[in-house]
Amino acid sequence: MKQEKSCGAIILKGQSKELKVLLLKHNAGHWAFAKGHVEGNETEEQTALREIKEETSLDVTLDTNFRTTVRYSPMEDVEKEVVYFLAYKTEGNETPQLEEISQMKWLNLEEAMNTVTYERDKEILQKVEKYLEKK
Repeated sequence: MKQEKSCGAIILKGQSKELKVLLLKHNAGHWAFAKGHVEGNETEEQTALREIKEETSLDVTLDTNFRTTVRYSPMEDVEKEVVYFLAYKTEGNETPQLEEISQMKWLNLEEAMNTVTYERDKEILQKVEKYLEKK
């Protein structure tokens, strides 16, 4: 079975009640987070930062204290692991990478949970919520 690895992040801006999550509508039609394949000798963090910049044009700060993974099979004989961090927008205006992303929007956590396409992404947002409550 072929193994693939991607890294990305749940991108946030704002504080507490004003907190917003950036969701991306991928050209395949699903709403999810910024992520992409590890290239060469990149670390997980380097991959996440590069993919966020490529897909959204944003500069972010990663919170690597939050790290969660999901595994799934995108096609027969392929197992994919995706590592997600939290990221906080620092600079830039979000601009989608049109080759992969058709739309982006900032939503509060509840709206984001109702918008993401996959159940595993809802579970990630629940983990984010618990993590932020402890901070």
